[in-house]
Amino acid sequence: MTSQAAFAASLLLSALVVVLSVVPLGAARSKSEFTMADLAAPRAMFERMPAWGKRASWAHQNSFEAFTLHGPACLLCLIAAVNSPIAMAVALAHPLLRLVYIVAYVGNVPPLRGLCWATGLICSGILYLEGMKAILIP
Repeated sequence: MTSQAAFAASLLLSALVVVLSVVPLGAARSKSEFTMADLAAPRAMFERMPAWGKRASWAHQNSFEAFTLHGPACLLCLIAAVNSPIAMAVALAHPLLRLVYIVAYVGNVPPLRGLCWATGLICSGILYLEGMKAILIP
């Protein structure tokens, strides 16, 4: 796999993780007796959710936050034509870490959740560093 393919795949897989984060949230809403009336104020049903459902909602929201940080890092590496095995590895690790993060969050495993969150953040940081290095140091 080329580095460009790795960054593009990371971008695509990270977006897919955001979409997949809807699955446990949808299950929680189903358990909370979601009705069409809840569409008028979907956040109001939050209090009816079980504890794991609340965590699913938070994990879903955090997935968007992580994607808004990681997506530009992948794009920077694509634009800068980064060719680094380390950057490729962390780019591909990020979506996997985020998927495990969601499972750990919904399953209430704080140490694993924290480890995945921090490692995913470091992955994005490395991509920014590698992208800037490729631009600034020709």
